[in-house]
Amino acid sequence: MKSLTKLGLAAALIALPSLGLAQEADVTPPNAEIGYIFTTFMFLVTGFLVMFMGAGFSMLEAGLVRQKNVTMQLMKNVALFAFAAIMYYLIGYNLMYPGDGWSIDGILGAFSPAVLEPVGLADTETDLTYASVGSDFFFQLMFCATTASIVSGTLAERIKLWPFLIFVIILTALIYPIQASWKWGGGFLDAAGFQDFAGSTVVHSVGGWAALMGALILGPRIGKYKDGKVHPFPGSNLTLATLGTFILWLGWFGFNGGSQLYMDTAGNVADISRIFANTNTAAAGGAIAALILTQLLYKKADITMVLNGSLAGLVSITAEPLMPSLGAATLIGAVGGVLVVFAVPFLDKLKIDDVVGAIPVHLVCGIWGTLAVPLTNPGASFGTQLYSIIVVGLFVSIVSAVVWFILKAIMGLRVSEEVEINGLDMAELGMEAYPEFSKT
Repeated sequence: MKSLTKLGLAAALIALPSLGLAQEADVTPPNAEIGYIFTTFMFLVTGFLVMFMGAGFSMLEAGLVRQKNVTMQLMKNVALFAFAAIMYYLIGYNLMYPGDGWSIDGILGAFSPAVLEPVGLADTETDLTYASVGSDFFFQLMFCATTASIVSGTLAERIKLWPFLIFVIILTALIYPIQASWKWGGGFLDAAGFQDFAGSTVVHSVGGWAALMGALILGPRIGKYKDGKVHPFPGSNLTLATLGTFILWLGWFGFNGGSQLYMDTAGNVADISRIFANTNTAAAGGAIAALILTQLLYKKADITMVLNGSLAGLVSITAEPLMPSLGAATLIGAVGGVLVVFAVPFLDKLKIDDVVGAIPVHLVCGIWGTLAVPLTNPGASFGTQLYSIIVVGLFVSIVSAVVWFILKAIMGLRVSEEVEINGLDMAELGMEAYPEFSKT
């Protein structure tokens, strides 16, 4: 009986491969549909990786602010993501990707809500050479929300909740999509030859310019700059800040990898793999550069600088993560790490109070990463890169400043001195992140 059972099992195992092949042959879609499926899948997976960066920003900011303001940072990050999702649907997506429906050719897109395909693609002439609208919308939305997250950390510990959220609505509905359409929507910067693979300028510097304008108009925190000296305010939880940094590092693989935009050929898959490797090594280069430099300058390595150094490396490689070699990507990231170490004290000299270091990371290194593109991409021009940085910077800075000033005049931006001293958590939200540690 045992020998008969073994023979039966052997026969079944021999038959399985042929059965599988026959089954696969029956359901194999046409080549165009295969590409459509894989690219759509890539957008969905990389999109939720970028979404997870929202958790990274939340944890990083919660760790770098003082205990009395942690709940406010958590609230802002959840709320800004929700508002970004709605505003990008209502206005932003078609404003950023107007196709042939420009309101002003190459400058201003179409004002209409995003529309998904019918269920099951029934009764539609869907372009099966690309990806589903739903996956593309989801992926691009995450970049929009990331831009708003950058602003949150800079203005922490002194800005009111609702003026900040109203600015986020305008940023995600209008400011970000309009300038992004100039490159990624096929606008005039794209026509000029501007190269920004995943958004060192289109995403990161935009958030940085908006944050800079807000910081200038809002002013520094009470006691930060006193008697000609800088008084550091240590964060509440460096464990959370480190966790947030690793989450952002992880999410960046989706940020840069998904920006390949296609996963329909072996070449595209190989390029995505290359992007992952370069993204990772640039972050490592930034972290190590910040580690060594802070040790040399301050005689002690600074964990907050190392965390921001890794993020600086990630921002720096974002404009061109495909073309560099691993060595070049490491150096590009390392330069970002060095820039952050010098930019943070430089902002303090100017009395620009950036709580989490977002301006050095996202603005300064966003500019550096964009200018570095011609070093490895022969199709890029230094002049065009610089011109595009200036155009985007002027547009975002001017519009952001106008919005911040209007909000300040109408409803005020800053909490009262008493609220700032006691903490925004209780005054603005009525709850604390760590109530068991609060003073009674």
